Amino acid sequence: MSKIPHIVCYGEILWDLLPEGEQLGGAPLNVALRLHSFGAKTTIISAIGKDSYGRSTMQFLNNKAFPTTYVQKTKFPTGKVDVTLDATGSASYIIKENAAWDHIEATPEAIEEVKKADAFVFGSLALRGDYNQEQFETLVAEAKYTVFDLNLRHPHYDIDIIGSLMEIADCIKLNDEELELIVILLGVEKESLEEELKAVAKATNTETICVTLGADGAMLFHKGKIYTQVGYPTKVVDTVGAGDSFLAALIFGLLSEQTPEDSIQVAAAIGSLVAGKAGANAVVTNDEIDDLLDDSY
Repeated sequence: MSKIPHIVCYGEILWDLLPEGEQLGGAPLNVALRLHSFGAKTTIISAIGKDSYGRSTMQFLNNKAFPTTYVQKTKFPTGKVDVTLDATGSASYIIKENAAWDHIEATPEAIEEVKKADAFVFGSLALRGDYNQEQFETLVAEAKYTVFDLNLRHPHYDIDIIGSLMEIADCIKLNDEELELIVILLGVEKESLEEELKAVAKATNTETICVTLGADGAMLFHKGKIYTQVGYPTKVVDTVGAGDSFLAALIFGLLSEQTPEDSIQVAAAIGSLVAGKAGANAVVTNDEIDDLLDDSY
């Protein structure tokens, strides 16, 4: 039987204000909810406000039977993001400042949770402010295994901080546009995508790096080997949360001792299925995943 991993996610909980309505999201929460749906032992360290959006957040998570032990309640407003979609379903974001998730405390209980977990997952957005950067250092110092999802949202990141976070990460996930920026930052531009992944891994001393390529699939560098996965065709509804579901599937697979080939294949399938549905946390069934994988043979 495969190992059931214990994974802690850290960062923003927010409401995506989409053209068709409001939906709960935030990349770390999207990852956590997808991991929870896989059966992983999953928690999130975050913060919400004592407002209607905060109450709706707790109700949503309780309905999903998702643990809320480390979701802190603050005097600041629950995070909100204005989301617009272009003709292809690709999303762009206007992220409200000074939200509750900009004030996540490294409580003793949260520190203990990170210590116990198999992996600690974080992104760049929640580290846009000095307070979280300081508190985060206390948490990440206790992590056994760290997963960094770049998830760059202009102008909410500092490129020097991104470089430092990549150096402390055991696993890095980024998209093709982010990879273009990183290879320039590190001065490791190469002739091929494969060589660039290897160069970034060497420059940051990282064992596992995965780049998502949209409709073209993904490429994974893991323990010295390259794994390539083609994309699965889908009629895109919106891309909100597709990369988060991809990451959840990938790390669930790797941490539950599945092969890298199987892990990236399932991740690509789930990412495609989520892109074909509305919202970041659309329900994806095992049958849908199995059918898509079966059809690819």
